[in-house]
Amino acid sequence: TAHTGKAHWESLVRVRAIENLCYVIAPAQGGYHINGRETFGDSMIVDPWGVVLDRLPNGAGVVVADIDLERLRGIRRGFPSISHRRLQIAPSQTGA
Repeated sequence: TAHTGKAHWESLVRVRAIENLCYVIAPAQGGYHINGRETFGDSMIVDPWGVVLDRLPNGAGVVVADIDLERLRGIRRGFPSISHRRLQIAPSQTGA
């Protein structure tokens, strides 16, 4: 909704990028819908450090950003949280 989107959307998208050390592409509908519900919009692309690279606050359009794989690798090297997983406690659900 417009109310919760305004309060939380950007923070939630940025933290997903940071905690997963990845780029996040976050599309979001904005405006008034046939049933009268208002949604916030604010589509964005966020880098692994939580920096918003491009955004479209509301309306129809496209967000575009370069994905810098070297920056991604550097961030992951400097913050190796993925290597701290303990799969013996929480095994992968993928069957691998």
